[in-house]
Amino acid sequence: MIASCSLVKFSHTGALNFCGAESMQDRSPLSKEIFRNAMARLASAVTIITTDGENGRHGFTASAVCSVSDEPATLLVCVNRTASTHAHLVQNGLLAINILAHEQEELSTLFGSSRFDMQTRFASGSWRKGEIGMPVLEGALVSLECRISLTQEIGTHSVFFVEPLCAEFTQEEASGLVWFDRAYRRA
Repeated sequence: MIASCSLVKFSHTGALNFCGAESMQDRSPLSKEIFRNAMARLASAVTIITTDGENGRHGFTASAVCSVSDEPATLLVCVNRTASTHAHLVQNGLLAINILAHEQEELSTLFGSSRFDMQTRFASGSWRKGEIGMPVLEGALVSLECRISLTQEIGTHSVFFVEPLCAEFTQEEASGLVWFDRAYRRA
């Protein structure tokens, strides 16, 4: 890990600091490896993003989802452009963000693997059409049906800015599922 950096320093606390160069002008972005290691320390809610349209239901597990603004209500969802669901999200213009409960870890793993087709994924869990027709997961902490309002291409991903149109909260007391340090955790 250290070999990929041109400058490694220990801070006054003993922590490792990775930097590209001494001066700000010469500094380059972090390497992919260091960036990924840093992001592993950022806890993220685990969601299953779903869509439905002419080509059927599609979905995948995502942790790159967050609130942008509450007025107007806006979230962002980051999707790799090579993901099988990406084209369907663009075509449909609608999606659901199903925020998972801790007990839904196995379902998250299933939707997070490219080894399983959509029929296999949706055969697990209890799914129904939401208010605007998106696949909504029974037992999710919250399901938000959204309209894609803006798409920004950055690096390998599309950042979809979405407007939530419907929200459904579970009636159960449940713990959330988060991804932290490359493992599922209870929140």
